[in-house]
Amino acid sequence: MTIEFVEIDWQGRPVTIEHQWLGRERQGRPLMVFLHEGLGSVAMWRDFPARLVDALGWRGLVYSRPGYGRSTPRSPDEAWAPDFMHRQARQVLPALLRALGVDADRPWLFGHSDGGSIALLHAAAFPARVAGLVVLAPHLFVEGVSITNIERAREAYLGGLLKNSLAKYHDDPDSAFWGWNDIWLHPAFRDWNIERELAAITCPLLAVQGLGDEYGTLKQIHGIAERVPQTVLLELPDCGHSPHRDQPEQVIAAVSGFVNSAG
Repeated sequence: MTIEFVEIDWQGRPVTIEHQWLGRERQGRPLMVFLHEGLGSVAMWRDFPARLVDALGWRGLVYSRPGYGRSTPRSPDEAWAPDFMHRQARQVLPALLRALGVDADRPWLFGHSDGGSIALLHAAAFPARVAGLVVLAPHLFVEGVSITNIERAREAYLGGLLKNSLAKYHDDPDSAFWGWNDIWLHPAFRDWNIERELAAITCPLLAVQGLGDEYGTLKQIHGIAERVPQTVLLELPDCGHSPHRDQPEQVIAAVSGFVNSAG
């Protein structure tokens, strides 16, 4: 599967977006767009997106957000604001879909962690443009457990081990890591909360969380169900923050059943 690049205009400057098509030959079939976690990229999904869209018989689109993977890195003086996920949902993702000519396809969105929050925000802002949502370990608000483990990630990065690991997946690991880590640990971000916005979501929604998630509690997906009545919840035992890595077969089976029941 070939990595491709497309240029979009974002915040008045050209930005190159790394992306990968899956099952492109399945013309006319639904499209699922994958939105990665706070330190993710196209490569860090590994083979999960291909396995899922093959099981569904759908097309897939995987991309690296600006600052990640082989997409345009952050400039050294660029610091993200507390609304960085809103900007990704309302500006970057629509621009990417337009540039690729699939903005009229009403895709399903599959988001993990920060990517799950971005998927929720996009569906809330553009309810008519999204056919369905699958979110894994999304964030609606900031919890103490998240901050504790993000602080630990900072220590691991400064120690070199995490940086060496991320360098396999990002052309500029400092861009990926510090963009994410600095804003999550910024005092102004402690009040970040998207709960009120979720009521605008009208599409089918599957929310998944591992019971051993080290970055969030079940309050996150329960909060979705309280505000989006059509939500289906899946709570996975013996599973951490990345259900698609910890229990890929269970996630694929659950998504397949969910999209079939949703029509």
